[in-house]
Amino acid sequence: MLKIHQIFILKFVLLFASALLISSIISYVALKSIIIDHNKRHLENAITLMQMTLKDIQDLDTYVQKVKETTGLRVTIINSEGLVIAESNTDKAEMDNHANRYEIMQANKENFSHITRYSNTLKVDFLYVAKKGVYKDKNIYIRLSMSLGQIMSDFYSLWSRLALVFFGIILISFYISKKMSERIVYDIEQITKYLDEISNKNYKAVIKTKYFYEFLQISLMLKNLVKKLSNREKQKRKYTAKLRLMNKQRNDILSAISHEFKNPVASIIGYAQTLEDDPDINPKIRTKFLSKISSNGDKISKMLDRLALSVKLENNDLKIHSNEFDLKTLCEEVVTNLSLKYKDRDINVDAKSTVIIADKTMIELVLVNLIDNALKYSQVDVDVVIDGANVFVKDKGIGIKEEHLDHVSAKFYRVQKNTWDNSMGIGLAMVSYILKAHNTSLKIESELAKGSTFSFSVENLLKK
Repeated sequence: MLKIHQIFILKFVLLFASALLISSIISYVALKSIIIDHNKRHLENAITLMQMTLKDIQDLDTYVQKVKETTGLRVTIINSEGLVIAESNTDKAEMDNHANRYEIMQANKENFSHITRYSNTLKVDFLYVAKKGVYKDKNIYIRLSMSLGQIMSDFYSLWSRLALVFFGIILISFYISKKMSERIVYDIEQITKYLDEISNKNYKAVIKTKYFYEFLQISLMLKNLVKKLSNREKQKRKYTAKLRLMNKQRNDILSAISHEFKNPVASIIGYAQTLEDDPDINPKIRTKFLSKISSNGDKISKMLDRLALSVKLENNDLKIHSNEFDLKTLCEEVVTNLSLKYKDRDINVDAKSTVIIADKTMIELVLVNLIDNALKYSQVDVDVVIDGANVFVKDKGIGIKEEHLDHVSAKFYRVQKNTWDNSMGIGLAMVSYILKAHNTSLKIESELAKGSTFSFSVENLLKK
């Protein structure tokens, strides 16, 4: 297994060797491209100057030699048939016909033609630039060329300097990496043993060790530490979740209690305000209203006696206090109380006298929740029907989507789109628990945007 400083050194060497190779290739390509582009413009300018002076020249051979001596460029003049009529570097008699050369053919189409080609005559790469012109009323081609051999010479000179610089950098990097790796090894060893002490709960541990040989030891120790920390975190999460649940249950119970208090309180306030606004009210009506206030106060008292109702219902710890009463009369009382809260709404009761044996307060709570919900989520009349042994609460409100029907009676369930409040969160859950305690159940039928029907059977509660 390689030590860490050996890995550092190997990576640094590979890195800088790759950088040197890539830099060499880029330098060569860039240098060659720059020089060629520069010399293209240089040769084009030279040809332009030659054209300006060529009309006064009598001896082309002497002329091209002077141009070569002055500029160092190879000069070739070719007639329209492709024959070389003047050449600065080679015997023109030994040269082939140039009519089919690329630069000559392109000169017929373009202002200047360019090509880089290996010269079989001089055995070196040349840059050729040609232009079509006129000499003594005849078409000719002036071609200038220069050797590209100097480019490689310049590149090798540059590369050798770069190689020297990179070699120096590699040596420095080698030394730095070795020193860095030694420090890292020392630090890792300290961290390793320190973590081991921490995992054993020795929080006063001191880092002493100096050497490190493999990463497996650290990974195993870290796994042990993570495992211990993970167990602690799980315990912490469980405890936090338990606290959150307790807080949520407390808030939900308080919210449910607040909801259930609204109706009797609203009734008391309504009757009291009526009496307060009309001091000369009919004594019989006054007596009736005071009776209603007393009745609703009694309801509040009963609810205060059952503050733990929600918890008892959920834990199946509810004690049913059964007594005999007329379900029709109870429905009418609930409707009367709710009518004070919803003064502009009509609640229709279609029922016959139906005597049952059940917990009257609980059944009243069922009716209050079902009718109150129907009033909240509809804008037209609400119908309360007792048909034989079945009780129905019908509305023509917003309805409930089919996907939510199996969940709306679950405790604290909300249909977010409709922003259901406690009536659909706590209320229906309590209704379900109460009916279950009376060996019956809540049934819900609903169609979105058309209305809902909530019903339950009292067949097993009927007086025999």
